Amino acid sequence: MTRPRRVSVIGAGDCGPDTAETARRLGRLLAERGFELVCGGLGGVMAAAAQGAREAGGRTVGILPGLDRSAANPYIDLPLVTGLGPMRNFLVVANGDVAVAVEGGSGTLSEIGLALKIGRPVIGLGRWADLPGVCRVASPEEAAAEAQRLCEQSQRG
Repeated sequence: MTRPRRVSVIGAGDCGPDTAETARRLGRLLAERGFELVCGGLGGVMAAAAQGAREAGGRTVGILPGLDRSAANPYIDLPLVTGLGPMRNFLVVANGDVAVAVEGGSGTLSEIGLALKIGRPVIGLGRWADLPGVCRVASPEEAAAEAQRLCEQSQRG
């Protein structure tokens, strides 16, 4: 059985309307390419990306920091509780084949570092795009295309 490819979308827990729209478009584009979306399951970029994915018929997984499944945003299909607080960031990036960072603060930075440490490619859209090891893109369209390219490349060996 072939499992669906997954993209971890990481980013700001609180964001403005422009960043939310970027994340929503990203989620939609990823779902249209057949990806499942993994995120931290809460608000901001996570909710917007999950909303976009759901609008396109995609499946969403939220890896929550606490123990309450009802804390997940309404666009999460599969909320997974951890009780780990910010340490759940590792699980968010470990469950994706690639990560896309959309703005964010220190939590996003930690996820980028963890993803790179375990060999997950990281695509940067916005604030963290210039970090060493991060693939810089300028739009959600470029991010979705790069995620697909990276996943296909890893499948070839």
